[in-house]
Amino acid sequence: AKLEKTIRVQVDQSYRHPLYQKVVRKSRQYLVHDEVGCRPGDQVIIVESRPISKLKRWSVESISRRATEEEVAAKTEELVEDVFPEAQE
Repeated sequence: AKLEKTIRVQVDQSYRHPLYQKVVRKSRQYLVHDEVGCRPGDQVIIVESRPISKLKRWSVESISRRATEEEVAAKTEELVEDVFPEAQE
């Protein structure tokens, strides 16, 4: 199947605007090659690697924090709601 060893990692960044002094938050998503076996909600360390596919240029180096079973269940439920909104009715 496709995307068996691929995960989507969201990298959040926040900084203070130089003029307006407001905290600005940015986030970016990367497709990352996963040989470690990550689950939804895990915090991982990624490193740049050779091009693996058209969009994959990063690999998982290690898992810095594993998600708990409750976090995994909540994240999975949230993803199902996003994909199948009519299932709630």
